[in-house]
Amino acid sequence: MVSKWGKVKLALGLNLCTYVPKKTLDENDDSGSSTVSESERHSGAALISPATADWDVAPATPRSRVLKLSKSLSRSSKKTCSICLASMKRGDGHAIFTAECSHSFHFQCIASNVKHGNQVCPVCRAEWKEIPLQFPSLDPPIGRARVNPVDWPQNNALMTVIRRLPTTRPTPNRHISPLFQAPEPAIFDDDESLGHQLNSTEKSASDKSSIDGCESCDNRKVKIETYPEVPAVSRSSASDNFTVLVQLKAPGSVSVQEPGKNQVNLSQVSQMHRAPVDLVTVLDISGSMAGTKLALLKRAMGFVIQNLGPNDRLAVIAFSSTARRLFPLRRMSETGRQQALQAVNSLVANGGTNIAEGLRKGAKIMEDRKEKNSVTSIILLSDGQDTYTVSNNSGSRQQQPNYKLLLPLSIHGGNSSGFKIPVHAFGFGADHDASSMHSISEISGGTFSFIETEGVIQDAFAQCIGGLLSVVVKELQVSIECLHPGVRLSSLKAGSYPNRLMSDGHMGTIDVGDLYADEERDFLASINIPTESSCAETSLLKVKCVYVDPFTKEKVSIRSEDLRIKRPEKAGQESVLIEVDRQQNRVRVAEAMAQARAAAEKGDLVGATSILENSRKLLSESQSAKSHDRLCVALDAELKEMQERMASRNVYEASGRAYILSGLSSHSWQRATARGDSTGGSSLVQAYQTPSMAEMVTRSQATLLASPSAQRNVRPVWSFASQPKPR
Repeated sequence: MVSKWGKVKLALGLNLCTYVPKKTLDENDDSGSSTVSESERHSGAALISPATADWDVAPATPRSRVLKLSKSLSRSSKKTCSICLASMKRGDGHAIFTAECSHSFHFQCIASNVKHGNQVCPVCRAEWKEIPLQFPSLDPPIGRARVNPVDWPQNNALMTVIRRLPTTRPTPNRHISPLFQAPEPAIFDDDESLGHQLNSTEKSASDKSSIDGCESCDNRKVKIETYPEVPAVSRSSASDNFTVLVQLKAPGSVSVQEPGKNQVNLSQVSQMHRAPVDLVTVLDISGSMAGTKLALLKRAMGFVIQNLGPNDRLAVIAFSSTARRLFPLRRMSETGRQQALQAVNSLVANGGTNIAEGLRKGAKIMEDRKEKNSVTSIILLSDGQDTYTVSNNSGSRQQQPNYKLLLPLSIHGGNSSGFKIPVHAFGFGADHDASSMHSISEISGGTFSFIETEGVIQDAFAQCIGGLLSVVVKELQVSIECLHPGVRLSSLKAGSYPNRLMSDGHMGTIDVGDLYADEERDFLASINIPTESSCAETSLLKVKCVYVDPFTKEKVSIRSEDLRIKRPEKAGQESVLIEVDRQQNRVRVAEAMAQARAAAEKGDLVGATSILENSRKLLSESQSAKSHDRLCVALDAELKEMQERMASRNVYEASGRAYILSGLSSHSWQRATARGDSTGGSSLVQAYQTPSMAEMVTRSQATLLASPSAQRNVRPVWSFASQPKPR
């Protein structure tokens, strides 16, 4: 019996064909008769055999080995349709199409594949002369001739095969457009209904929650902790810059436990009692994505599709010079998954890069849908720069492009606080526009990840959806209120989260939004401490959280205990609490990263590396660093990596900028992003990775077809040490 992942590999064409460069074949075949066609090299579907996978240099493959692999796969593919994964038997009511390359498919499956623009065999990538087509007319399109079908009933006018006619002249460098593309509706209100049935796992979790009583209810709430900078201040002393740490922790994900069995395993993670997701993926299929990049993107999308639950809905937008809806918003049932896999497998790379058009279409899906799941998000992946909407005047470094033009109003919400649709952006490779991708994510409330090595794209997606599939808190808002009449708030350090202070300084608020299971948020409030005449303690502040429980749809309100400090007659020199010191380090390091990036953008790499070095020195002198705090160790490792990526202008342009921006995104939202090896279990730079994210990354790594060491080169091909020193 074929496993689910086996079916995905089969559907995506993984380990079914070997991409052999023309040069390799010429070297191994003196006759020179075997070559790989130009259309095959640029179709974006030529995949790498797992036996010979190497993401940097493909080894030479003898022609005899390729033929042997092709023959063995031809025999196995005759029994199963490689597109829908269902068996093929003659006489079972399904027409079967056998191509000139000898591979067979259900006619309806392969006709749909052709409709999406694929005119090569999904198995061996052979370019077909005769193309299966479901067409409402018996008259073939211009430039095609009809061929009488031989393998299905003749009385079905919707089934036909057309043959390419020779072109009058070659058309090099033209943009390939998908043929027979179904017209898109004017309004995307064809989203599949959510339904109101809970699956058995959710029912069990719901029943379990209802009978566990108050203790279980308390475990399902956000926890609030407050820490003063020091526990005591003498009565005669006053402070204008006293730091208070406000720490929030989301509840863990609900998993089902049956008597006598261990906790739910990874294969059940998508069936956990959690908030269902509406996810739109906006994927770059420009010409630069052709080959291995697109093949790995298809595999990563296959992983996402297989890990969405039946209550989650997915839509796919593909963009190059223009954008099209490849797959409408559908529930990821077994049928939905097969259709989504088929749609993703039809992707062909060509054209330019129009990010704005892709985002507009993705936002339109969200706007036009008839029903809404409680969690909404967009995943954007691109390896290039948008040259259609935003252009930077190369003659002026000072004038920054208006990246807000890339975002529809429904995504960034105009000038209002909060965000409607977060965009989690993934910059792919050395040529993407890190500044625009970071701006898109920052404006929308999403994160920016830097995929430096092609092979880690699936892990990066896995980490992201591991979070999205574990949302336990919605629309969280935090309010901080001063208790003592002489205490006032002077500032809130909340990263990128919108925050406000009342004019009198008596109260401040922070809009946090959604939280994943087990996520923590740490905010630093700066207040003044007045002198006390006789009281033994001073009440400083209290914290209130209001949010929506995505399971019950009810509004939840919780309050912290009042924060007080002791006021003795005399207080000795006390050390800053380790909890507060740790977060002060995090904020200072993030500020240093932003300053270093600003200096580097002005061309001052020496100044940028000096800023980072000074930050490392201050970090090493802190109390938490001296106690080998894990977060401080990670911050130091990150600062050191950023210094190396500023070794020269070339290194900074290729990877330094993207690495720093991804780090800034991570610290400003206190949420895990992918950069370098940050998704791996051995990485130091994973301070915000939740258990759900880590579990999904583990599952992704377990499904990788090739050796992880071949895919996880966390540095560019050059050596930082060999680069000239910054000037």
